[in-house]
Amino acid sequence: MRNNKLKSLRALNHLTQQDLANAVGVSRQTIYAIEKGEYNPTLDLCIKICKFFGVTLNDLFWEE
Repeated sequence: MRNNKLKSLRALNHLTQQDLANAVGVSRQTIYAIEKGEYNPTLDLCIKICKFFGVTLNDLFWEE
């Protein structure tokens, strides 16, 4: 499943995939794969992304 929440939040903050990747210590390809639903990030990476944006795991990763 695609992570449109991550893509939307990234766009809302005017960040490229590379910007976010640099901020959380992964490759741009990893961010791309998460957004496309082709990669399930580790809990550690999920937490890093959430802390970066100031949101909770539920806000960003919970399916509605």
